[in-house]
Amino acid sequence: MILEDIISEFNLELVNEGNLKVKINAGVIGDLLSEVMRNGKENCIWITHQTHQNIIAVAEVIGAKAILIPENLNYLPETLERAKDMRINLLKTELSGFEITGKIYKILKDNGSI
Repeated sequence: MILEDIISEFNLELVNEGNLKVKINAGVIGDLLSEVMRNGKENCIWITHQTHQNIIAVAEVIGAKAILIPENLNYLPETLERAKDMRINLLKTELSGFEITGKIYKILKDNGSI
């Protein structure tokens, strides 16, 4: 499924725009960076409560196409700067991590993307 369709479907806030036409075919949820590096997959959406700049480096390493923070959290200013430089999609939602993870999983599964 295309990232911009996921954004539209769940009314996600686009905080930093990279390439919205990328295909998302996996997801990872986690706040422990080493765990995300172990379990993350190319072309995934990563759901985390972390907002510091190190998440951008981890997204680059695993090939994540978007980072999504729940509960209306805000990214730190240095994270936004780094995301702009690296062209990483940063998203946010008012939903809980549990709720948005379930919704994204369902739409990816129903769509045949996973």
